[in-house]
Amino acid sequence: MNFNNMEEFWVFYMKQHSKPGTRRCHFAGTTCSILWVTYAVIVSNWWLLIFVPLIGYGFAWYSHFFIEGNVPATFGHPIWSLLCDFKMFGLMLTAQMDKEIKRLNAQN
Repeated sequence: MNFNNMEEFWVFYMKQHSKPGTRRCHFAGTTCSILWVTYAVIVSNWWLLIFVPLIGYGFAWYSHFFIEGNVPATFGHPIWSLLCDFKMFGLMLTAQMDKEIKRLNAQN
């Protein structure tokens, strides 16, 4: 599947994250990853950074396989997926995710 821009991919990405449980797992994984990076910096142990992708993707992939029932978008589009994950994280952090879901549903 090819996408011409980030907005096209965002629409696809959100369809892949249609269930609230999937989005919550992504939020938890991103939060844990950010906290783990912070901890690694505080203790000056850069080896701890190798666990960041395992933590973040562990939560996300679990949600796709066991909650959403689909294949993670990361497998086909790793960079855009990461960017969209941070966008989704930001929208959830600022309580704007429901508004965005309504906007996307109105387009369809």
